[in-house]
Parts: sequence; structure tokens; C-alpha cells
Amino acid sequence: MSAHVDNVPRWVRIAVGVLALVNIGFGVATYINAGLLFHDSPGIDLGNPFIRHANFEFASRNLAIGLALGFVTIIRGAPEALTILTLVRALIEVQTIIIAFAEGKVGPMLLIPALFLALEIYMVKTLIGVIKKEEAE
Repeated sequence: MSAHVDNVPRWVRIAVGVLALVNIGFGVATYINAGLLFHDSPGIDLGNPFIRHANFEFASRNLAIGLALGFVTIIRGAPEALTILTLVRALIEVQTIIIAFAEGKVGPMLLIPALFLALEIYMVKTLIGVIKKEEAE
């Protein structure tokens, strides 16, 4: 791992912090009321124990990723850790996009995960440059 964590641009750390807050917010909102996120899906029966359990898994996944992103951001973690966690979050955006296409729900709301994915790809590209620069030193 890299010893020079100060080479990570400030905007990357801020963006990772914002993504952490988004994940934590989604996780908490899902625990409190899944209808906040799934308001247009009439087929979701949250009274069903299996679906309710899947809902809590979704919430815990978002909270775990958000807390990990926040922790690495706050402790000024190494660029490798930021890269790995950002890639994990980018995979979730890819999953969201694939599910939207599979369900035929392609619309303007798909723009949100697409924009997050574009930001995450750019952040990973920037972080890989930082890692290469530090390894060369």
C-alpha cells in the first residue's frame, strides 16, 4: 500500500464523502420506509417476509458501503482503498442499470445511476494515476 496518501486530490475525497453520505442515506431510508425508494413499483409486497428480508439486505449493503467509504475518507485512507471501494460502488451502479433494462424501466431516472457511474469511473481513473505516480517515486 501507498505511504503517500496526500497525493489524492481533494475533489476525489469530497466526492467519495458525498457518495458515502448517499449510501448511508439510502440505507437509513430503506430501513425506515422502503416506499421512499420503491414508490413506483406496485409489485413489491413489503408484507411478505422474504421481500422484507431482501429489503433489509439492500439497506444493510448500502449502509456497509457508505460507512466504509466514509471511514476511508475521514481517516485519509490510501488511494488503493479508495479505488477498491469506489469500484464496489460502481458495480452497484452497473447492477442498477442492468436491472432497469431487464425490467424495461428505462427512463429519466436511469440518468442518476449513469451519472454516478461516470463520476466513479473518472475517480477510479484519477486514483489509478495517483497510485502509479506514488509507485514510481
